Amino acid sequence: MYSSKLHSLILLSMSFIVLFSSCNKEYSSDNYTAYFGGEVTNPNNPYILFCKNSEVIDSVKIDKNNRFFIKFDSLSPGMYTFKNEPEYQYIYFDKNDSIMVRINAKDFDNSIIFCGRGDQKNNFLMEMYMKNEFDRNLLFDAFDFSIPKFTANIDSSYKAKEKFYNTKKNAIKWSDDFDKYAKALLDFHHYSKKEMYPMAHQMRTGEDITHKLPANYYDFRKEVDFNDSELSSFSPFVNYLSQMLNNVSTIHYHNHYTAVDLALRTNINKLNFADSLIKNKAVKNTVLNNIAFTYLLEDQNMVNNKIFLETYHKYSTDKSKKNEIVKIGNAIQMLKVGNNLPKVELVNPHNVLMSSNDIPKKKTVIFMWTENLSSHMIAAHKRILALKTKYPDYQFIGINLDKDQDLWKSKLVQINFPGITEYRCTNFEDLRAKWAVMKVHRTIILDQNGAIKNAFTNLFDVNFEKEL
Repeated sequence: MYSSKLHSLILLSMSFIVLFSSCNKEYSSDNYTAYFGGEVTNPNNPYILFCKNSEVIDSVKIDKNNRFFIKFDSLSPGMYTFKNEPEYQYIYFDKNDSIMVRINAKDFDNSIIFCGRGDQKNNFLMEMYMKNEFDRNLLFDAFDFSIPKFTANIDSSYKAKEKFYNTKKNAIKWSDDFDKYAKALLDFHHYSKKEMYPMAHQMRTGEDITHKLPANYYDFRKEVDFNDSELSSFSPFVNYLSQMLNNVSTIHYHNHYTAVDLALRTNINKLNFADSLIKNKAVKNTVLNNIAFTYLLEDQNMVNNKIFLETYHKYSTDKSKKNEIVKIGNAIQMLKVGNNLPKVELVNPHNVLMSSNDIPKKKTVIFMWTENLSSHMIAAHKRILALKTKYPDYQFIGINLDKDQDLWKSKLVQINFPGITEYRCTNFEDLRAKWAVMKVHRTIILDQNGAIKNAFTNLFDVNFEKEL
């Protein structure tokens, strides 16, 4: 498999060899010219985005042959990401690197292989990433193990990958700056497993083993620089911080809290710990945003969201309009009971554009669906048909979140659920921003005047019918 992918990439590289040969002439000790190109089969969208710290610094259109190429007149050495949204992966550039990549967007991570000046360290990143993913898939059964058996299991895995890391480091002789990321990829996956174990073990077995952990179990935390700004956007580091905060924030709570109260208290506690533990603003804001987005994705309670966001805004110094959490918070405030739904553009199966304001003013249930979640698509429509029979005074509206009008129309014919009014949103990002839609299970109820009765509910909630 690996050799066939490499062969394909070498063939692709031949088509760029003349270009790269001329590129090499531009290398000198006093410039930072760099090149990035490749081929994307089955692209998710027509652009490759090149990013630094989550900010897009360049974009290039994929041509009719599924290829792309970018020349950087000056590119500082460091870690970047490239995206064919929604997928992304990391790429590290040293001075004057010229890197080719081949990607199959249908199997994004598994298909990536690099070639060219700077390829070895990036292929190492991908190999280590895939080793961690394989390890993660085997991890869940290990959470049932006793403390000694679990520790032996993850230590054995760590030592095998540490040997791989040391071998590649000695062979490639990469820079100290790159080594920070390489070592982080090795270490933080291991640390995350140790943070997850006490919680996962109790969840799976019912046994609370926190008081049985060895006194030195968390000694690795002493090695972590929680304020390392260079790692603030590197997912292994951010994921570790999330797992650590999950651990320290939840182990003190007991069963007398409801699930909703527990989620709110736990996540506010995470914000408190993050504020006291992390002093670097960039790192703190990244972690706070990660906590907030995860919480708001799960909790659809308006009152709880307001309480949570008050604490979030107390600690976050990221006030920019680009901040996703600020946008979500603003949208939530517009979705109060009694308000009208913010206007978004919809299209009907006859290709007629309309505004959400044109929806007839009567009792309404609005549900979301996407072809990408076929089980939810079918289950939601069946649930709506059952409700339609019981509540004939309501109109039931399905809003499709996909991009392709013709595919949506053909899907409507295929699933054939008559009696449900169907629309497709023309701009999901606009709908997401205005209606705070963060998951497809979101359902909105309007009253007889078309005003919001509950903008944060779930069609499959056991108490959903009480809302009607």
